[in-house]
Amino acid sequence: MKIRLIALIALLTLSSACTYKFSGASTDGLKSVNVRVFENNAPLVVPTLANALTEALKTRIRNQTRLSVSTGEADAVFEGRITGYDIKPVALQGTSTPTAGANRLTITVSVKYRNNVKDHEKESFEESFTKYLDYSPTAAAIPAAIENINRQLTEDIFNRAFAQW
Repeated sequence: MKIRLIALIALLTLSSACTYKFSGASTDGLKSVNVRVFENNAPLVVPTLANALTEALKTRIRNQTRLSVSTGEADAVFEGRITGYDIKPVALQGTSTPTAGANRLTITVSVKYRNNVKDHEKESFEESFTKYLDYSPTAAAIPAAIENINRQLTEDIFNRAFAQW
């Protein structure tokens, strides 16, 4: 039974080795990608957010595909804008002077993905992605919340571009 299971896993691995990885990403026909720095056009600007989001997307592409990330001409191009960064209280505590028991950080990005490979142009898109996270209302919690949301956003953007989910 174990031998059959191992053989099945090996067969699946070999059959998916062409342009697919276990992440489900299809990079058929692509060799390079250019991820341009996301502009920060949100009303409330965090100076490090644009670079952190851009680098998180590059890292996800490097880790889950065989594409080379370039700064010049490329088979595919990502560009975008951070259009929303918002913190609001979501849980109040206390009776006489209510204070926030939790805050919700919401980040919205508008992404334009262009696949420049012939016969794959239909995979291009322009779309907004929004993620939020509730966290305890301390200044120290914000960087971890931003990192968590960046991870979720880059997963959605990556899947939309390469897994067509």
